Amino acid sequence: MTREAMTGGAAPEALPLCAAVLCAGAAAWLISGRNRDLRRAGLLFAAGGSAGPAGADPRRRLTETVAWLRERWRTAYGGRMGWELLCLPAGGVLALVGVSVLPLLAGAAAVPVVGRWRRGREHDRERERRAAAVIELCGAVAGELRAGRQPVEALLATPPGHIGERWGLVSAAARFGGDVPEALRRAARSPGAEGLIGVAACWQVAVDEGAGLAAGLDRVAGALRAERDQRQKLRSQLAGPRATAVVLALLPAIGLLMGTALGADPLRVLLHTPAGLGCLLAGCLLEWAGYAWTARVIRAAAGREGHRAHGA
Repeated sequence: MTREAMTGGAAPEALPLCAAVLCAGAAAWLISGRNRDLRRAGLLFAAGGSAGPAGADPRRRLTETVAWLRERWRTAYGGRMGWELLCLPAGGVLALVGVSVLPLLAGAAAVPVVGRWRRGREHDRERERRAAAVIELCGAVAGELRAGRQPVEALLATPPGHIGERWGLVSAAARFGGDVPEALRRAARSPGAEGLIGVAACWQVAVDEGAGLAAGLDRVAGALRAERDQRQKLRSQLAGPRATAVVLALLPAIGLLMGTALGADPLRVLLHTPAGLGCLLAGCLLEWAGYAWTARVIRAAAGREGHRAHGA
């Protein structure tokens, strides 16, 4: 009895139940999305006397619960879902092939992990776009200044690009006579827009001492461009170790495919025997340890190269 509970012997009965739960959750999600406006109207006019007591209708209670979960999801993850949801059907296929509920649970557990990794990649790309926008801004403002415009006019005439929402503070300060350097420093708090601190310093020096703002912006743009080139060079140097880590992470899956092709049925051994479950647990732990160790080595190498670049 214990062996069946451990190895997923009740998987044929558990799989239809899991599928039913997933279908019910998806249906409730769609119903709550379709009736969202009606639900808001009902909540607004519930005090009119036509609505029944709160919580009396199970369907209404379920709809409000699903709406609350969606709001929590939107607050935590921005309401964005991507291809990390493919972990669910992949886990379902493996669960059907291996006749075990463990792959389905693993696929559900992998959704937030993959989503966090995907959002991290999106933040990195947004940071790179914002840094490139700061470099373009410096060059454009310097060009406008050399064309004869005043600093405020040159700043307002330059499109901000992908700098971010905080650029509105800079535009408002320049348009209404506010503190432009302070607004630039506040806009520099966005990830990737740190170069605006140099722009603020050049603006402050130009206002206080009458120095050439265009020349200072050119120097800031050159420094930011050199720093970007250094990051790209470092990224190309670390591409080899990252590719090696990905290949090593995929080796267990390749081994399972080869075992299946040879007729060894590795999924049955891993999911339905105590020795297989032990090997599966040990393999997952070693996989995680290897990935963490490789990531630490890459971060250490990136840190050394970054300190070397700043020291140079």
